Amino acid sequence: MAGAEGRRPAAPGEEVKPFTPEKTKEIVMSLQQPAVFCNMVGDWPALHWNAKYLSAVLGGKTIQFRLGLKTVDLDPQFETRCNYVKATLEEFLAWCCGQPSCLSGPFSCYEYSKYWAYADYKYIARIFEDKPEIFQDIRWSDFGFPGRSGKESTLWIGSEGANTPCHLDSYGCNLVLQVQGRKRWHLFPPGDTSCLYPTRIPYEESSIFSKVNVANPDLKRFPEFRNTTAHVVTLSPGQVLLVPRHWWHYVESIDPITVSINSWIELDADHEARVEEAITRLLVCAIKSADDPSDGDLWLNPTEVEATSHEINLQYLNKAVSAYFKCHKAGVSEQARPGSAGAERRTSASCKRKKRQVGCEPEGCRSPTHGFGFSTSEAEKLQTIPFGPHLIQVLAQPQETGWMGAVAIESDSRDLRNENEGGHFGKLHCTRKQLVMSNDRETPADRRDSDGSPDASQTALSTNDLLDCLVNPHVISLVARLLLEKTKV
Repeated sequence: MAGAEGRRPAAPGEEVKPFTPEKTKEIVMSLQQPAVFCNMVGDWPALHWNAKYLSAVLGGKTIQFRLGLKTVDLDPQFETRCNYVKATLEEFLAWCCGQPSCLSGPFSCYEYSKYWAYADYKYIARIFEDKPEIFQDIRWSDFGFPGRSGKESTLWIGSEGANTPCHLDSYGCNLVLQVQGRKRWHLFPPGDTSCLYPTRIPYEESSIFSKVNVANPDLKRFPEFRNTTAHVVTLSPGQVLLVPRHWWHYVESIDPITVSINSWIELDADHEARVEEAITRLLVCAIKSADDPSDGDLWLNPTEVEATSHEINLQYLNKAVSAYFKCHKAGVSEQARPGSAGAERRTSASCKRKKRQVGCEPEGCRSPTHGFGFSTSEAEKLQTIPFGPHLIQVLAQPQETGWMGAVAIESDSRDLRNENEGGHFGKLHCTRKQLVMSNDRETPADRRDSDGSPDASQTALSTNDLLDCLVNPHVISLVARLLLEKTKV
C-alpha cells in the first residue's frame, strides 16, 4: 500500500492510516500542488462537529455571520460589501430551514432565497475558550505536527452559496478538513498571479485579493484571466485538502450547510513574507490615510481594526527585518553544525489573521527560500510522492471542460468524477468558451477611440490604481529583497 513503508502496527481498535505522521509531514512540506488526503481522519472526534452538534456545545453564545447576496455580479463580493449580524448557531439553523422563529430574529431582514450566511475565520481557541478539552477533537499530529490541535485551528460554518473571494494567503500552507456538506475549491497556481489582477484593496494583512470574480469573470476588464489554469475540486466530509503556499483560491459552499476546519502551517519563507507585508502595510496606510475620507472608499477590510500609524508601521517593519536576520543566522548555524541534516521548516502555531507576530525562535528556523518555483531536489522529491487512492492530485482543468468545471473525489476515494457529467449547479458548469462569449461585454462607444481602444482623455487614475502598481506582489518582493540587502550591508 502506498505510504505504508515504516508504518508501525496498529494498536487494537486503532484505525489503520495510509501514511505515517512522518511521511504525511514530508508530503505536506514538499508538495507544490494541491492534493486531497483520504482516509486519514476517520477516528477524529471532530468529524462529528456538524452544525447541530456545535450549536448544542455553544449553547446561547453568539458569533458573527457575514451575509452576501446570492445573485452573481461581475465584481467580487468582498467583505466590505457584505452585511453582518450576530446570532447563535441555533438561529442560523432555523433561518436555513425557514422556521417561523426567524421572522423576528437577527436574520429577519435577510431572505434565505436571496442571501447566504457565513461564520468564517472563527478561532476555535476563542469561541471554545471555556471548553479547552474540545481542542483535542482535532489531531493534526496525524499529519506530522505533534501538539497541534483545535487550539491552532479555525472553524468555518456556512449556508449554500457562502463564499470567500479569490485570494492568496501570504503566510504558510493550509490544511483544510471538510466536516459537513461539500465545498468547491477553485485553485490557481502562483504563476497565474498577474492574470488574476492582484489588489490590496480592501486591505488585510496576509491576504492578497483578486479583482476578478471567479464565479462570473468580466473578461472585458480582465482579459488575461483567460490564461489562468484552474484546479477545481469538490471537497467532501472526511477529506483534507492541502493548499500549498501562495496558491490562489476561491471557495464556495454547495450544500445547504457546510462546516470546515483548517490550520495554517507556518513555513520558513514566512519570515521574508512578513517583511513584504510590513512594507505593504506601511505604504497602503500612508497613502490611503491621505485620501479624502468623504469619497466613501471602504479600503480597510472589516478584519482590520484600524489603520495603524506610520510610526507603528515602521516599528513593525524593523521588527520583521530583525526577525528575518535572526532566523536566517540560526538557519546558517544549524546547517554548519557537524552531522546536521539542516533545519526543518517551522511548524509552530500560525493563524492567517494574526497581526504583527514577527518574533522568531532560532530553533527550527531555516534560511527562507525565494520565488514561486522549486529546486531540482524538490522536483525529484515530487516524483516520490505516493499519489493514489489515499492522496489524490487536484489536476488542472482541461480547456474543453472550462475552468469552472469541478472534480469531486468520491467518498470511497476510488476514482475522480467530473461533475459536468449530469451536474446541476447551473452557471458553475459553463465551459471556458461559453464564459468568454457571455462575458465579453463591450465598453460603451462614447468611452472608446475610433480604433476601438479606451479613450485616454476619459481615463482618470485613482489612488487605488496607483496602489495596485505600487504594492503589486512582484514589486513588493523586489523592494523587500533590496531592503534586506541594504540592511545586511
